Amino acid sequence: MRIILVCGLCVIVAGVVVALAVGDGDSSSRGREAVAAGFYPLAFAAREIGGGAVDVENLTPPGGEPHDLEPTPSDVEDIQSANIVLLLGQGFQPSLERAAGNADGEVIELLDTPGLDVNPGDPHVWLDPRRFARIGDAIGRALGDQRSARSFARRLEALDREYRTGLADCRRDDIVTSHEAFGYLADRYGLRQVAISGISPEAEPTPRDLQHVIEVIRSTGATTVFTEPLVSPKLADTVASETGGTTAVLDPLEGLTSEEEGTGEDYFTVMRQNLATLEHGLGCR
Repeated sequence: MRIILVCGLCVIVAGVVVALAVGDGDSSSRGREAVAAGFYPLAFAAREIGGGAVDVENLTPPGGEPHDLEPTPSDVEDIQSANIVLLLGQGFQPSLERAAGNADGEVIELLDTPGLDVNPGDPHVWLDPRRFARIGDAIGRALGDQRSARSFARRLEALDREYRTGLADCRRDDIVTSHEAFGYLADRYGLRQVAISGISPEAEPTPRDLQHVIEVIRSTGATTVFTEPLVSPKLADTVASETGGTTAVLDPLEGLTSEEEGTGEDYFTVMRQNLATLEHGLGCR
């Protein structure tokens, strides 16, 4: 009887310990703001700025293409229940923008950030560190953490200086890209983008488009055609073959793959890889 009572007491104590542990876990997440972010750059900025005060859900899965993302029922639920929904806006992710119409929390479309100076039809502002810092400032205001937003901006200012130094003295200034994602980066650092296809990576270039790119490459002496991780390299390979050039990966950072996330890659490491790729492809000294 004594053994039975002791065992019963142990079970009760164990149950109390588990209940307390679960309760502690719940209390640690209580008060954290739920943030639903349309795709990787926005999710990354929110996590870096919000830190432990936010739970951020990236609605675009690793390796996914954000432009044509169709939200799942779980995504719609995340959008509706989030305290803050971060979207790029202006039709970049139209299905998510429609779903955000039913959100209970604050919906922020970051291309509308004052002073961002957006080129019509080109959403790829995060590839310019200075513009991305403005987006970070807007996210900081939404999260009520301007101090962390300023810290994030200083890291982006340091990245901007690295790009200015690295691309200051190059043999070539034409970047031939598989799709027209690098206009802001090119404008910021005195480069000229020559794109095989348009703003959308799914846009199919016409034979005339391809011939124009080939002529530009031959006239400028460009030696590298830059392709992307999430886009088929077939067209870039064709253009490189026609011109005797090579291909290299330039990442537009619309998302990371599972492998990149697993090895600790992030916006800053990939942007620095992009810089090294540009320096090599453009013959920078």
